[in-house]
This record gives sequence, structure tokens and C-alpha cells, in this order.
Amino acid sequence: MSKRDFSEWLKTFQTTNRTFNYWVDFDKVLQNVDNIKVELNILNSLIGSVNIKDDFVKLIEKYPECLKCIPLLIAVRSSEVEQIEGVFNFSEKVAKTSFVADKKKYIEFMEKVGLFNLMENRKIKNLYDYVVGIEVGLDTNARKNRGGDLMSKIVSDYFDNNKIKYEKEVYTYVLEKRIGLNLSPITNSGQASKRFDFVVEKNGTIYGIEVNFYSGGGSKLNETARSYKEIAVASKNISNFEFVWITDGAGWNSAKKNLKETFDILDNIYNIADMTSGKLADLLK
Repeated sequence: MSKRDFSEWLKTFQTTNRTFNYWVDFDKVLQNVDNIKVELNILNSLIGSVNIKDDFVKLIEKYPECLKCIPLLIAVRSSEVEQIEGVFNFSEKVAKTSFVADKKKYIEFMEKVGLFNLMENRKIKNLYDYVVGIEVGLDTNARKNRGGDLMSKIVSDYFDNNKIKYEKEVYTYVLEKRIGLNLSPITNSGQASKRFDFVVEKNGTIYGIEVNFYSGGGSKLNETARSYKEIAVASKNISNFEFVWITDGAGWNSAKKNLKETFDILDNIYNIADMTSGKLADLLK
């Protein structure tokens, strides 16, 4: 049984796990833009054009690969833009085969969405910088996924900084086959497979580690707490194995009853504050 006070422990939970690299993945942004850098620089010739419709047609006919950049100029990643007026396909293949026949359609698109105005009236200086801005905006849509991955990143960085050797995303059947552990109590005698976020081996003991962070409430928290309580109970009957749960987030305030039930039977339950204070390193290092 844990000797820590649950209420005091819960008070140390973080409201966020965001770090500096949460906001924008600039490496991905710049790589995406660099992938079409040549085409964007060719399209730059349209900036300030006094006869932009004709120049646009001539440019695409000579450099059909530039057509694929158009959707991104309006913050769309797909090669097809669908609207009431129909579907506009901006793939390079279309440019090579049927752009001439449909050029009026594409001219209308460029004009009515405002791209011709943007370029011919020099509202922007160059398309490369403009698309960097668009990619930054689109990248913010990935923040939700990054938020989910951040806790794992925080833990892996913690392990690295404390020189704790670990493996990521290891299935129970791998541990059973490779190390000879009998994990049947937590796999329903092999009927279900469990994947641990991290696995650490220390002095002949295998630590199966789960990691999560909940900034908001919901039924998922209660399900998680109940599930990990079952694993915690089952793990007590497994030799040379211990279950570890690292969790945090203000969302647990809405599910603290279920969390406390797991806390009361699982000694190896930690949060970010426990990592900072060295408690987790004391267990695994």
C-alpha cells in the first residue's frame, strides 16, 4: 500500500504538459515547403504580372508541376478542391493532360478565390514565405496529437537524462518469448495482447510502464483507471515483473475517485512532480 497522501499527491498534478516544441514543428514545416520550393519560385514570376491570366496559362503549360502548389496557397493539402461549382483537380497529371482544355475553369478559380489579386497587386512579396506561414497555420491542427505524444516525450527525455535504459512500445508476447516472463495474469492467459509504452529492466525485474496525460475530463479517465487497477492487481502474482503508471493532468480532478482506487493498491504510480523530485529515478535507475 502506498504511504503517500492521495489528496496531497493530486494537488501536485500539472494543468498542462506543453513544452516549447508543442506549438509548431518547424522542421516539418520547412521540409514541407522545401519540397515545393522550386515550383513556388517559378510561380513567383506571377507576382506583379500586368497580364496575369495569360501569364498563368503560359506558366502552367510550360511548368505543369506548378499546378500542384495551388491548393496549398489556400491552405488545402488535397490535390482536389471541391465546391458547389464542381471539383478542381490540381494534380500534376491533370496539368499535363487536360489543363489546356479546362484553362478557363482554372483561371476562374484563381481569380474568384483571390489568388490573382494577391499576386498581381503584390499583396505578398514571395510565395515561399507565404507558404511557410500557411504551413505554420496548418501545423497547429496537429497540436492535439502532439499533446498526446508530449507525455511520452517527457518521460523518454527523463529516462535519457537519468541514463535509464528503456525500450518503447513493447508487447507482452515479446517479453514472454524473449525473457520468459509469464504474463498470463494480465493477458487473459494469452487471449489478449498488451503493449507497454515503455519497458525498463533493472536487477532482473521488468518494469512495464504506461504513460498518459489528461488535461480534460471524460469517461476515458475512469476506464483507464479501472483498467490499470486490474493490471496492478494481476501484476502482484507475476514474478520478476512490476507495473508502473505515470500519469498527470488536471482532468483527473473529475475522476479522482477511480484514480484513488488505483493509487491505493499500486505503489508504482507517479506524476511529473514525482519525476522532478527523483522518485521515479530512485525506482528505475
